[in-house]
Amino acid sequence: MNGYKKDTLERWTYDKSADLYGIQNWGAGYFDISEKGDVVIMPNRGNKNIRTSIMDIVSGLKDRGFDMPVLLRIENILDSQLTRIHENFKKAITTFGYKGIYKGVYPIKVNQQREVVEEVTQFGSCYHHGLEAGSKAELTASLAMLKDPEACLICNGYKDEEFVDLGLYATKMGFNCFFVLEMPSELSLILERAEALNIRPLIGVRIKLSSTASGHWIESCGDRSIFGLNTTQLVAVIDCLKEKNMLDCLQLLHYHIGSQVPNIRDIRSAVLEASQVYIGLVAEGAKMGYLDLGGGLAVDYDGSHTNYMHSRNYTLYEYCADVIETIMATLDEKNIDHPTIITESGRATVAYYSVLLFNILDISQFEALPLPDKFLETTPELIVNLFEVLTSMNLRNIQECYNDALYYRDEIRQLFKHGDISLRERSLGEMIFWHIIKKIAEECKKLKYIPQELKDIDVVLADIYYGNFSVFQSLPDAWAIDHLFPVMPIHRLNEEPTRQGILADITCDCDGKIDKFIDIHGVKRALPLHEFKADEEYYLGVFLVGAYQETLGDLHNLLGDTNVVTIRIGDDGDYSFVRESEGDSVADVLTYVEYDPKQMIIEFRKTAEEAVRKGLITPHERKKIMEAYDAGLRGYTYFEK
Repeated sequence: MNGYKKDTLERWTYDKSADLYGIQNWGAGYFDISEKGDVVIMPNRGNKNIRTSIMDIVSGLKDRGFDMPVLLRIENILDSQLTRIHENFKKAITTFGYKGIYKGVYPIKVNQQREVVEEVTQFGSCYHHGLEAGSKAELTASLAMLKDPEACLICNGYKDEEFVDLGLYATKMGFNCFFVLEMPSELSLILERAEALNIRPLIGVRIKLSSTASGHWIESCGDRSIFGLNTTQLVAVIDCLKEKNMLDCLQLLHYHIGSQVPNIRDIRSAVLEASQVYIGLVAEGAKMGYLDLGGGLAVDYDGSHTNYMHSRNYTLYEYCADVIETIMATLDEKNIDHPTIITESGRATVAYYSVLLFNILDISQFEALPLPDKFLETTPELIVNLFEVLTSMNLRNIQECYNDALYYRDEIRQLFKHGDISLRERSLGEMIFWHIIKKIAEECKKLKYIPQELKDIDVVLADIYYGNFSVFQSLPDAWAIDHLFPVMPIHRLNEEPTRQGILADITCDCDGKIDKFIDIHGVKRALPLHEFKADEEYYLGVFLVGAYQETLGDLHNLLGDTNVVTIRIGDDGDYSFVRESEGDSVADVLTYVEYDPKQMIIEFRKTAEEAVRKGLITPHERKKIMEAYDAGLRGYTYFEK
């Protein structure tokens, strides 16, 4: 049986599940497992007095008519993350005697959903938390959402005349709206429009640092990064502003070294270099006052606390302290006033507060069928040889048996291609081969040293669990860049997970799967899961999906947005549904790709009437068929029971 290693002398407990799935490592104090075996939410980070079962929430969702999959947002966690970032910077500022202040900014590209941006501005208002816009549409949204005149509004990205005019009007209305120069050519447009509208702009510059970072997003920095000015271009900007008598408008220096920077050394190096550039700008006579460090504050997706790309080797306070200490140490040497520090920590702000919930629809398991007691005299010799490999296997020769099995299997397949063996004979050969692989996997567990070729052999025997979701819609980074998210069952965690599985979604695409999973020592190729029971729902959760996934999702197989529900957990552990958004219907997604559902009904009615005319269906059957067609258009794009 394909199973997770079982200790028959000791009963399985929820604590063992916590260790197995690493929930206390990556959960950041927000998630744990109850004695009942359910994943629970702890909105007050580690306070076990307030624990809300996700399964209780699932029951509430079902009672309210919401089908899986559901994207669950927990307001408390977003509120907590914003508070943590600001309070840790506040603590570091006090500890080191920093003379400036900290102002956070949320880049809405990380998750542009109105609800998310609205909650960021709401919960961050007491800290004057601002927004970053990288396009005209994002700037338009930001101006509608941002109400705090003390918050910063950072304008990055390409800027046309409409973009610039809108930002200038925002400045005139009292917004701290900074135009960050991504390219030298933008300066002339900003100055031209500022003169035309008689509005003095707030200008920042994005600099290309030589410092680089490891991880998925290393192209964000360095000499070959897409955006930003090199030092020669920066000097040209200074000279132009001096000539226009507008150097006082230059007040902000910005850089960006990546969305997920796992190594604190890279962060320190970038801050140090940027601080020197800041000193140079002050020396040139620029007013300055703001240092924007961009993103980079990483999320520990795998819980390993290392500099692996899906982790980070520092705490939040260490990040804040290193930033403050580095800036102070550099600027104090030149007696330069400490600037207002801005970070654009979007990933760390919203990642934790969204969980994708889905149910398992079916499974495909490898079960070795019994082999015949004896072979026919006409059985091909290669199949007999393959069977001898199975019967002669022992601990000493499993590597040899593995190589022989591969050889005989491939030869049998070649014979079949040329018509030299029958379909049943090929089937028999395949059965023997998989018996060999299963036996090798079992024998490998007894070895102290497993040959390299055999280390992942149990993965080929893993079950396939078919989940009611779309990787392309809800977890695009898992498909596109092999990003790892914590995945685990949300219940039955006081039972031992006896199966090893990979996850397949409901798209008709071989890439619609998750077959790499977090592990504190690297990457697992299969996930421990429980035996699937056809008469019971089995629910899984994908955690830390709040950053980028909703924005990047696509309509593969016309599977649309999922149902989205936002909850708020009270001090008594009870929860309330504060926002609900139904997922896309079939009609919704069809309109996205230029179909007209009303016209489709008309055309299909014609087809059905033609079938009546031909005697293929009755008029009453036409009525039933049209009702089914209409119900299909109104239905959820995902599997409905």
